[in-house]
Amino acid sequence: MIIGIPKEIKNNENRVGMVPGGVRTMVQDGHTVYVQKNAGAGIGISDEEYVKAGATILDTAEAVFEKSTMIIKVKEPQAVEIAMLKPHHILYTYLHLAPDPEQTKGLMKSGCTAIAYETIQLKDGSLPLLVPMSEVAGRMSVQIGAAYLQLDKGGKGVLLGGVPGVKRGKVTVIGAGIAGTNAIQMAMGLGASVTAIDLNTKRLAELDAIFDSRITTLYSNAENIEKAVIDSDLVIGAVLVPGAKAPKLVTREMISKMQKGSVVVDIAVDQGGCIETCKPTTHENPTFIVDGVVHYCVANMPGAVARTSTFALTNVTMKYARMIANMGVEEAAMKDEAFKLGINIYKGGLVYEQVARDLNLPYTALKF
Repeated sequence: MIIGIPKEIKNNENRVGMVPGGVRTMVQDGHTVYVQKNAGAGIGISDEEYVKAGATILDTAEAVFEKSTMIIKVKEPQAVEIAMLKPHHILYTYLHLAPDPEQTKGLMKSGCTAIAYETIQLKDGSLPLLVPMSEVAGRMSVQIGAAYLQLDKGGKGVLLGGVPGVKRGKVTVIGAGIAGTNAIQMAMGLGASVTAIDLNTKRLAELDAIFDSRITTLYSNAENIEKAVIDSDLVIGAVLVPGAKAPKLVTREMISKMQKGSVVVDIAVDQGGCIETCKPTTHENPTFIVDGVVHYCVANMPGAVARTSTFALTNVTMKYARMIANMGVEEAAMKDEAFKLGINIYKGGLVYEQVARDLNLPYTALKF
């Protein structure tokens, strides 16, 4: 198969779809790899390293798309990239279609097949290609939140860990999956007073055991969320419903009752966000204020630590990239149910039912 790695063009996105080690593996498997010039420059990977691994460097994204069958990216395709997709293309990347009707319609119109990292799902419900970025975003959310609590960043001037004789800052994490658990770990490490909220009582019991009952665990309902949010210095939204829009668990009214200078970080913003007042922002302009509360809602948080994120992502995406290249989409889907769930668009048809339902678009069932 002919594989193309274009340079990411989303705002401040320096990750790249494949590192030289992945290119070497693909070439050893007998495939051809084209990499756009300077695709890895943002994280210190030179074109020479890609060439040494067996890739051919092309000057433009247009050339990469034109010559390739499978396009491997990190973030969802932007409008100019969607315009370059043809029916023969296989797009393999994060998509997050549920809150994005324009992207979904564009991919359908292109006639391509699009596979979403975030909906490849194992039998136990885990999302292996989302795990590393959830770990990164969860950990980042606390260090970012801690920084924006500083007065010079617009916050209330609270140190999360406090100091002897002064109370610690309060952090509420809504959602105790991979991102939420990593946020809890970081907040605990900084010495904050932490509350974790989740619907899964078994998971709450596990957290109590992991953290030796040093955190407060609450069942997710409107009353518990409201009380915890209002009492918090930092609220982290980490709710994920695979392939679907995130539910709005923190309302505008709750935000209005928080102290001025408090901070919210919505990790789920690329799936629509679980905080009602959140809207996607960029690394260039990451925050905005609602009712005196600082909102950080960057939709590609791991892009700020792009080198760590790229290598972590390649570690998990390569397995399925090789399956696609070696077998083709259809055979890979028939052999691996987890991979099959990653197919969101097949030859222009929307084949992920939850996305079709969320966007009120026609659903087409896969025939294999």
